[in-house]
Amino acid sequence: MSITGLVTALRAEASCVSSARVPFNTIMPVDDLAALWLSGMGSQAARAAAEGLHQHGVTALVSFGVAGALNPDLKPGDLVLPDTIHAGTQLPVNTAWRDRLQNLLPADITVRNGVLANSDVPLTGTKAKLDLAQATGACAVDMESAAIAAVAAAADIPFIAVRAIIDPLQFSPPEALLAAVYPDGAVNPIRLTALILKRSVHLTTLMQMGMGMRAARKTLSKVIQSAGTGLAKFQPVQTSASDHF
Repeated sequence: MSITGLVTALRAEASCVSSARVPFNTIMPVDDLAALWLSGMGSQAARAAAEGLHQHGVTALVSFGVAGALNPDLKPGDLVLPDTIHAGTQLPVNTAWRDRLQNLLPADITVRNGVLANSDVPLTGTKAKLDLAQATGACAVDMESAAIAAVAAAADIPFIAVRAIIDPLQFSPPEALLAAVYPDGAVNPIRLTALILKRSVHLTTLMQMGMGMRAARKTLSKVIQSAGTGLAKFQPVQTSASDHF
């Protein structure tokens, strides 16, 4: 049976795929078409998740979640379905699968193709984003897709990335906030309160981050609703009777 393996770094991303409580750092069957692995942030965690899914027999891999904009035209909620992943070298995306998915999406989702860049660390400033954009030609960045793409390439199985923009070019999460965030994206309330009291993190920043995540999650949920958890990889192309003549 053909099964798609989806890797998500954050619990907020995983909840767009399944309403059930998703366990951390282990495989979770979603349905007959897909399995999910909530890995936590970063390339090492994503690689372990992708390898774990492959060992459990998935026949395709998806990097599913959020990304930061490197292009000023991208706004929270826009969807990046890249042509390639840049991580020093170019890692392939199955563009035929990507195109089939893109054709299933509703018109109210703004979709951007192009290059998705890898970063080993969170980018916490506009200059860092601009520098990466100039170096790679990428329109967006994340920390997991390259590792998942590398596992797929080594295993010779199809791979796509499905990434909704969470923060625009001119806004990034403050570096201080990282100390209050768990690997799955959950927040330590005691540490966060301390940061707010010390004014290391401002409430307006948290509100903007929250709005960005809501916009990104809305888009990711629409993708699942439109294409299913297997992201329609195995859906046959529909033809009309006239196509046979």
